[in-house]
Amino acid sequence: MTSNTERRDFLKLGAAGLAVAGLAGGAALSLSAQEAAAQSASDSRLREVLNRGKLLCGTGSTNAPWHFENDAGELVGMDITMGRILAKALFDDAQAVEFVLEDPAQRIPNVTTGKVDIAIQFMTMSGQRAQLVNFSRPYYVEGVALISSPKADNKTFADFEKLGSGARVSILQNVGAEEAVHEVLPEATVMQLDTQANVLQALDSRRVDAAAVDLSTVRWLVARNPDRYFDAGKQWRSMLYGAAMRQGDLDWLNFVNTAFSIAMFGHETALYDEAFKTYFGLEPPVRTPGFPTI
Repeated sequence: MTSNTERRDFLKLGAAGLAVAGLAGGAALSLSAQEAAAQSASDSRLREVLNRGKLLCGTGSTNAPWHFENDAGELVGMDITMGRILAKALFDDAQAVEFVLEDPAQRIPNVTTGKVDIAIQFMTMSGQRAQLVNFSRPYYVEGVALISSPKADNKTFADFEKLGSGARVSILQNVGAEEAVHEVLPEATVMQLDTQANVLQALDSRRVDAAAVDLSTVRWLVARNPDRYFDAGKQWRSMLYGAAMRQGDLDWLNFVNTAFSIAMFGHETALYDEAFKTYFGLEPPVRTPGFPTI
């Protein structure tokens, strides 16, 4: 039989036919993880991680909904889920990961020195940081958002626009903080405070009409305290969160990107979807087979 004929017969089988036929010599085509990793560069982190038998993931423990301890003392959050997604892709075991707690300032140093295999710690991607580490594909689009009180007379973004100079907004003290608020509410009075807790306390005590915080914080607080917090309906300044890896290792980078893409858009979305609903109170978008959207 000619090669063209063989190809036509192969294609005629389709997915169902291949399953029935068993691909005849299919067993000979399978590789163990270690055998597959042996095809990567000799100094690839992928090979090192598989040989070690667990993933070392740098992260934090004090910032809900990204990484924090639940009532049982377990480390949970969206970043933690992304680490477990990667462990499952590596070992078919979402628990095969050791989380290395680190200060945000240590995210890049711990990656570049090899203390961790990857840092998954609500890290905003930027051109400056990308000169120091490789970033994975984004796994969340963060932004600035307004949170208000459901019991207030003025609680929506439209209400604040009408208030003009009478609108009061708290925000974490930072370079460009006032400009960030004035980008969407040009006349608002801006109250810069030293901690996120004080930013929200100003809202709770009605010293401000709204607080400008991360979109993920709005979703987390509103989902858990709907009688206390309200999503004012304004989001701006998109920021991409990605996992950081040491530069110069394309095998490891490509593996992580593949694992994340499958978990967010492919046939194994259960972990990502559950976390998205748990930590942001939202249903993930429906993935429709057909034209790729990733």
